[in-house]
Amino acid sequence: MTRLPGSLFALALAASVALSGPAAAQAQLQEGRDFATLSPAQPVDAKGKVEVVEFFSYACPHCKDFDPTLDKWIRQLPKDVEVRKVPVTFKRAAWANLAKLYYTLDALGETGRLHGKVFEAFHVRNINLSEEKAAMDWALSQGVDMKKFQEAWNGFGMAGRVAQGQAMAEAYKIGGVPTLAVAGKYVVVGKAATTYEDLLRIADALILRARSEGLVGK
Repeated sequence: MTRLPGSLFALALAASVALSGPAAAQAQLQEGRDFATLSPAQPVDAKGKVEVVEFFSYACPHCKDFDPTLDKWIRQLPKDVEVRKVPVTFKRAAWANLAKLYYTLDALGETGRLHGKVFEAFHVRNINLSEEKAAMDWALSQGVDMKKFQEAWNGFGMAGRVAQGQAMAEAYKIGGVPTLAVAGKYVVVGKAATTYEDLLRIADALILRARSEGLVGK
């Protein structure tokens, strides 16, 4: 059964992860509370780097709330860390169209400009971007070339990308979003986390662990 994002973050829990920095956090990490270890570990794409994957959906309100904090964190990461975003569908048709929207914008090089605006349109302006026409009309309103948008949206391989993203989420045992995974081996659980920053501190500590273990893309 698919859980919604709130269960992942356990924002109402009284306990917190009291970490003073990534090195201290690494020493204090507890499997099951802070992270889970994948078995088997999954392949990563980021050659020579520690790969962090964010599993998300534009339909998820917690993903919207998390995105500004995550974006700030990404901008401060060292050069040997690469973040990859993977939209999940949980086999829902509406979420699959939202995944198509992400991959379409990605193919056009527009995610940097419009990723946050998609969340705003869906959750604040109540535009149902899971409907194809609404998504295309919205993209046009944002200055996206409609011919290029339609070509990418309907392009060969789009269905495969959406299916691959869901298959990846299943391989990583993702039950709710947003979820971060590190180096194809660790998944941030954050049962004791009370803020999004807590989750990112766990991710920082897992990046240190992955680096020390030589878990970089080949």
